[in-house]
Amino acid sequence: MEKSKRSLSLDIFRGMTVCFMIIVNTSGNWATTYAPLLHANWNGFTPTDLVFPSFLFAVGNSMSFAMDKWKIMSQREVLFKIFKRTFIIFLLGFLMYWFPFYKLDADFNKLPFPFSETRIFGVLQRIAICYGLASLMLYYFKPKISLYISAGILIVYCIIFAFYGPYDIHKNPVLDLDLRIFGENHLYKGEGFAFDPEGLLSTFPALVNVFAGYFTGKYIREKGFNYEMLSKLFITGFVLLAAGFMWNYGFPINKKLWTSSYVLLTIGLSLMMLGMIIYYSDFLKKSNGIYFFEVFGKNTLAIYLFSEILPIIMYHIPIGKTNSYSWLYQNIFAKFGDYSGAFLFAFSIMMICWTAGYWLDRKRIYIKI
Repeated sequence: MEKSKRSLSLDIFRGMTVCFMIIVNTSGNWATTYAPLLHANWNGFTPTDLVFPSFLFAVGNSMSFAMDKWKIMSQREVLFKIFKRTFIIFLLGFLMYWFPFYKLDADFNKLPFPFSETRIFGVLQRIAICYGLASLMLYYFKPKISLYISAGILIVYCIIFAFYGPYDIHKNPVLDLDLRIFGENHLYKGEGFAFDPEGLLSTFPALVNVFAGYFTGKYIREKGFNYEMLSKLFITGFVLLAAGFMWNYGFPINKKLWTSSYVLLTIGLSLMMLGMIIYYSDFLKKSNGIYFFEVFGKNTLAIYLFSEILPIIMYHIPIGKTNSYSWLYQNIFAKFGDYSGAFLFAFSIMMICWTAGYWLDRKRIYIKI
């Protein structure tokens, strides 16, 4: 059966997101990474900060297709599908951060990595929770209710921070709740201290990005491919973008806290990006470069997991007195310059992942959950 135009546009959007995600996650040297390929340190926004919310937007967009199938399924079948997918994605994310289930010291000696020190939340875990909650709400409630819930979440989240008082990365409602429920040992420590940018409380506003993706997909399916639909995508995107910037003055744009202004900003940008893809592929009938991103979009989860596990394996394989990840950068890519080398290293990892996705596509292997 030939792929529909709508799902093709979604594959391209999702593929572009995963492609950029791999590049920003695998720099050869973080100290010499181009600024646009780094997250904002705290308040503010960089192109990298659009990656994760775009992925959640794509999850919601996919749901607008899946829910048509749910109409002919029993409630038991639908709930089993939702809970199964939620559990598997969450588990894969948890195991990915725990992998290979031991640590290494400076001399590459194996050290225990007990469950008590594992990170509970993360990227896939947030995707799983958002997918599960959004699916249940959209299945049981009328779509309009989800819009009210979305608005309520953003307003209440803003009020929580307003009453909390001054906050920073070391003291804020997201961190406080995570410390109370999970404890310091189960939090992300990539900043050099315990703080999880995918914390429990900040997962709720992230849910709104999924709802936005769903309603966008639903609107496109109902309206069809015409200039009225396309213009409304761009207009709505611009309005939300402007609203996000305006809200920034009272509740700063902040990816690590997933603030309400950040949600509006990223939804606006996602709408405009999707609109440009649809215009390019469906209105102009252009095909140059489409297949490259489509490869990523067809096996998104598998390629993402591969892109995360590959560097972990490289960090655990020594070459001399250093790990193979650092050795490859220092001995091959650094010769192109500090910043260019760091980028080329990440680009090479991305191309390795693309090659794996290309092989899967040629074999017609599509890994779904």
